[in-house]
Amino acid sequence: MPDPTLQIVIASVRPGRVGLPVARWFEGVAREHGGFELDVVDLLELDLPFMDEPNHPRLRQYTKEHTKRWSARVDAADAFAFVTPEYNYGLAPALKNAIDYLHGEWYYKPVGFVSYGGVSAGTRSVQMTKQVVTTLKMYALPEAVSIPFVAQFIDDEGEVAPNETMLQSARAMLDELARLARAMRTLRG
Repeated sequence: MPDPTLQIVIASVRPGRVGLPVARWFEGVAREHGGFELDVVDLLELDLPFMDEPNHPRLRQYTKEHTKRWSARVDAADAFAFVTPEYNYGLAPALKNAIDYLHGEWYYKPVGFVSYGGVSAGTRSVQMTKQVVTTLKMYALPEAVSIPFVAQFIDDEGEVAPNETMLQSARAMLDELARLARAMRTLRG
């Protein structure tokens, strides 16, 4: 059986976003982990317009090419890691929009969170996103990477210099994503 595909989704599209270096760091940890094929999705590059499909996503009657491409990409993934900030105690609008475009493509897949921010480390955003993804029959892991005061972990080159807690959390989350991605394939079969 081939390794599961982990899709790492960069949720922030804001200029100067910290999500890009955080995602690059996490991608490196995931490559080192070795348990996945990786697909990194930058929602800035994906450039989905605000939901513009005329039919409910559960019908999978997509009319736009961008939706068909997004659907195929999510459908091919076995697990997700959402790299996300927190905006006003809530989830990133681009992430909510990307989730809402689809429906059945998300079913029976685990999702982990790499969140960052100030004192809350983006955890309020994660809690709100968990309410959304569980409606889509996704399994939101309790294991997570939560990075408080994220600016202190960005070095002069704009790269993440992680501490041991971040590394341990990332590895634990990846282990659990790999375990569940394999097990949940049977639910989708």
